[in-house]
Amino acid sequence: MVTPRLDLLPLRVEYAEEMARVLGDPLLHTFIGGRPESPEGLRARYERLVAGAPEAGVSWLNWVVRVRGDGCLAGTVQATVRHSPDHVLAEVAWVVGTPWQGRGIGREAGRGLVEWLVRQGVDQVVAHVHPDHHASAAVAASAGLRSTGHLHDGEIRWEWLRV
Repeated sequence: MVTPRLDLLPLRVEYAEEMARVLGDPLLHTFIGGRPESPEGLRARYERLVAGAPEAGVSWLNWVVRVRGDGCLAGTVQATVRHSPDHVLAEVAWVVGTPWQGRGIGREAGRGLVEWLVRQGVDQVVAHVHPDHHASAAVAASAGLRSTGHLHDGEIRWEWLRV
């Protein structure tokens, strides 16, 4: 996938070392939970993600975000897509490394992801955003999702639904 400034590249295990640096700021994990992973830990996680979802009817789609002008990785976008006979649901998430925040990268990547999913025939897109994470809420809104106001595991459910 491409957007005006970004390339969304399918996740590869080889990106783990650079992504460990991108995701290495402990403050980045304030809203997403966990803590920075080592390159080895991230490599193991990427191996699981690249292998795919173990359950039938579920697809794990993961991309790294490359800023074309800089040539560097700056974050990730992901979608877990659940297929049923009459409905396709995608749960999405995005993370932008601290040094690249505030430049509209999350908005552009999130919007690109949702637009791509809609073109693929997804019927519903859902994101869960911490109530205090205003930047992530702005990404969701920019991507066309609307807050439902409903909390799920302490996060607000945002969604887009094909009409």
